[in-house]
Amino acid sequence: MLKIISELIIPVILLIIPLYGLIKHVKVYEVFVDGAKDGINTMTKIFPALLAMLVAVGVLRSSGALDGFAKLIEPFTSRIGMPSEVIPLALIRPLSGSGALGIATELIKSKGPDSFIAKLASVMYGSTETTFYVLAVYFGSVGVKKMRHSIIAGITADIVAILSSVFYSRLFF
Repeated sequence: MLKIISELIIPVILLIIPLYGLIKHVKVYEVFVDGAKDGINTMTKIFPALLAMLVAVGVLRSSGALDGFAKLIEPFTSRIGMPSEVIPLALIRPLSGSGALGIATELIKSKGPDSFIAKLASVMYGSTETTFYVLAVYFGSVGVKKMRHSIIAGITADIVAILSSVFYSRLFF
C-alpha cells in the first residue's frame, strides 16, 4: 500500500493543483508562465553569488588549501576527538552541500559504512547547514545586501552542530 501511495503522490499532486486552479477560475497556464518568468528573474539576481561560491569551493579543493588548513587546525580538533579525516567535511559544508556530499561519500567508501569516521561524517553532514550558500541564494533572491548578524548566527550554528556531532557520535558510536 505504501509503495503504491509513494509512486502516485507526485502525479496526483501535479493533477490536483491545476484542477483546483480551474475550479477557482484561475488561468493556470498564464500563472505558470508568470511564475517561470519570476524564477528566471530570481536566477539572474542570484547567479553571480552562486557562481562565485561554486568557483571558491572548486579552488579550495583543487589547490590543496582545504587540506592545508585542515592540517593546521588538526591539533585543535584532535583535542575534542574529531578525526582529521572529517575536518575537510566540516570546513566545506558551510559553503557547498554537493562538495560536502562528495567528501562524505569518499569517507564512507574509503573507511567503510560502519566505521566511526563514516558515522561521524553522516551525522555531521545531516546536522550542519550550507550557510553561505543559503545566504547567497535566499538573501540574493530578495535583494538583501546587509547580512550583518545572519553570517555570525549561521557560522555559530554550524560550529555548535559540528561540536555536537563529534560529542554525540563519540557518545553513541
